[in-house]
Amino acid sequence: MAASVADRLEECLRSISAPLFCPASGDTPAALYSEMVDRVKRNMLDVSHWHFVGLDEWVGMNGGDEGSCRYYLNKGLFEPLGVGEELICFFDGRATDLGEECAAVGNFIGKWGCIDAVVLGIGLNGHVAMNEPGADPAWRSHVATLHPVTQATGQKYFNSQTPLERGITLGLRDLLDARHIFLLATGDQKAGIIQKMLEGPVTREVPASLLRDHPGLEVWLDARAAAKLP
Repeated sequence: MAASVADRLEECLRSISAPLFCPASGDTPAALYSEMVDRVKRNMLDVSHWHFVGLDEWVGMNGGDEGSCRYYLNKGLFEPLGVGEELICFFDGRATDLGEECAAVGNFIGKWGCIDAVVLGIGLNGHVAMNEPGADPAWRSHVATLHPVTQATGQKYFNSQTPLERGITLGLRDLLDARHIFLLATGDQKAGIIQKMLEGPVTREVPASLLRDHPGLEVWLDARAAAKLP
């Protein structure tokens, strides 16, 4: 699956002179990033002309904090690819003024017009990025109060219990404006929410469902995550 997504990602971005790529952190896309790094090392993929924008971050953390979204992507993608800091715009969850952080990321995206490709996971409650149930599809970058399910699931990235009350995130409008959306899900635990996303009503209570009619959406699943689909 990682190899197939990497093929499609390259296909979608090949003709763009300076693509803007937005990678999600988390376990699900890890194999994709490993595949991308391997292809770059074997001269099968060139990302030297790519730019990168962060999807989300825990409030109170940045790349210096183990378990943060930026830390994860530094270790799994940016550092192995040798991506220069000047090519990355990422939320700093430790910033004094989080509103300025949202504006800075929005301005960075605006500089390139829109995100060319974004990789997303899906939460057990249907969130995408940190757009939690009830999120307005008109919102752009914002600070979100995290759903209890997100707070609990997020503990797996930390060695000890860590307060995860808020996140800073791209909004659903930013995602809907992207040219290509790659939503990845694996495992039995995602089968129920994938069914709701693809077959249930389009509703703010399942934020991922709001992406369903996007013309550039691709949903990539393993057999277990697809188990409840026809």
